[in-house]
Amino acid sequence: DTLPDTVTHAVVVNPNNPTATHLAADRLLRWHAQLAARGGTLIVDEAFADAFGHERSETLAHATRREGLVVLRSPGKFFGLAGARCGFALGAPALLAALRAHLGAWTVSGPARHAVTHAFEDSAWQNEMRIRLAAESARLVALLRAHGFTPHATPLFAWLADPRAPVLQDALARHAVWTRRFDAPASLRFGLPASESEWQRFESALEQAMRAIG
Repeated sequence: DTLPDTVTHAVVVNPNNPTATHLAADRLLRWHAQLAARGGTLIVDEAFADAFGHERSETLAHATRREGLVVLRSPGKFFGLAGARCGFALGAPALLAALRAHLGAWTVSGPARHAVTHAFEDSAWQNEMRIRLAAESARLVALLRAHGFTPHATPLFAWLADPRAPVLQDALARHAVWTRRFDAPASLRFGLPASESEWQRFESALEQAMRAIG
């Protein structure tokens, strides 16, 4: 867990996109302590954290009054409000004051503020969506495992590394199913189907694609 002496600043996406790697809060806090002792900063991007329940999110939001620690949050992923162009920086008061002075006024539009405020106030929707996403993520993981893959997942997507990723992406695209491909390593990221009929279509397309690629 010891960072190289040459590292003074670090950015960690937690959970990571696309690999779904999720680092524990205590590990990140140890890294922060090392960087802070060097006069450095740890920036943790938690854009996907809201999709987890509070007991699993491993958020560092509670620790951001410490010097040299910044947490970034976004309503774009879990709340589906990417078009709002709104985000949050959590940090020590002096850092936030400097950031506010640098950005100036009106960094977020009035309509975006309205939409995000109402989304945050709807705790019932948030609880229901977390339950739904957890179930659908488990379904996606089980489906991919049934075809011999070893996926890694967040509640919003699954990722798998496989040398057949390019041909599998092409085979799925022939059935109007699009995945996001990465080349290092060869891998695919799968989102969640939007409805039961889309689940059925995806399952059929995956089965046919696996037969096609052998």
